[in-house]
Amino acid sequence: MMVAPFTPKPPRTGATRRSAVGLILGAPLLAGCAGMQSPFSGGEQPAGPPQQPAAVGSGQVKVGLLLPLSASGNAAVAAQSMRNAAELALAEFQNPNIQLLIKDDNGTPQGAQQGAQQAVDEGAEIILGPLFAQSVPAAAQVARNRGISMIAFSTDSSVAGRGVYLLSFLPESDVNRIVEYAAGTGKRSFAALLPENAYGNVVEAAFKQAVPRRGGRIAAFEKYGADRAQPAATIGQALTNADSLLLADDGDALAGVADSLAAGGADLKRVQLLGTGLWDNPRVFANTNLRGGLYAAPDPSGFRSFSQRYRAKYSGDPVRTATLAYDGVALVAALARTQGGQRFSPEVLTNPSGFAGIDGLFRFRSDGTNERGLAVMRVTAGGGQIVAGSPKSFGA
Repeated sequence: MMVAPFTPKPPRTGATRRSAVGLILGAPLLAGCAGMQSPFSGGEQPAGPPQQPAAVGSGQVKVGLLLPLSASGNAAVAAQSMRNAAELALAEFQNPNIQLLIKDDNGTPQGAQQGAQQAVDEGAEIILGPLFAQSVPAAAQVARNRGISMIAFSTDSSVAGRGVYLLSFLPESDVNRIVEYAAGTGKRSFAALLPENAYGNVVEAAFKQAVPRRGGRIAAFEKYGADRAQPAATIGQALTNADSLLLADDGDALAGVADSLAAGGADLKRVQLLGTGLWDNPRVFANTNLRGGLYAAPDPSGFRSFSQRYRAKYSGDPVRTATLAYDGVALVAALARTQGGQRFSPEVLTNPSGFAGIDGLFRFRSDGTNERGLAVMRVTAGGGQIVAGSPKSFGA
């Protein structure tokens, strides 16, 4: 069902303007698919010829958009899909008062810095992008020098900070949501088996904070590298003291981890398996050892709807992170329409009521990271099945 696009949320009784600016972004009020951390997951489409920098739209409020349009391989595919999504947002907003200054950052810090400088020199009031973590600090330096905010697409929360907000899918949100849900169903003894890499380190930190916060205890914890047999055997023996087990890896690796646990004698049916948005993968759904596992991710209906509209306009499938570009453009267009001269100020961007986009609710924290309202999904042979829906609003 279509709803009025970009409708502000009604204020609560006695609410100030700050608490009333939660916005619905996009023509359909729907949520999105998996909380994937890879920027290149999703559609397969040709990158096409190198894209020239361009200005799109004729509005008075100028917005920089940094994308690796001429980078090599999948990066250019992702960038073109995100550019398409940004232009789709402009079209669906119906004549917003913004102009996108699209800059090709070539996927490098130098390119991001140059693109950001060009954008601010041309009057950009806010910058969307870049996509890669290593490029964010270079662009952020330019933005901070001009006193403007930046909304980047990196999944590395270490690059967030003063005036630099991340719109991406952060694993911390996945962990908080799934632990909270498990604790709400009576789970108290949590185990975890995680990869020894940057993603695993982020999940570990979030897990070790979330469990005691929800009144649980960590019964066992292991990490694995190239050889996962021994860590799997160790955690398998410890599962007698746990009622849930968190696994967090991508689809191919996760299936191998589950098989290693089962081969080592772990009874995976006795504990509740828990996971992150990376579980939204055909390899996971095809693995019988993972059936019944629960994971946190955006409701998939929003991404399905977005994909249909995208295909109708561009005759191809979007990459998964295309919704970030759509929601970023939708957000700045909505704020430009409703928030006057303070439209991109930290106070407005960190509105605690948050915003609702393609992938559901999100809000920016003052430290630049974000919080997302996620659904809880169950692994079945036919795909992810919703167990608990996305929240309709953020709690106090």
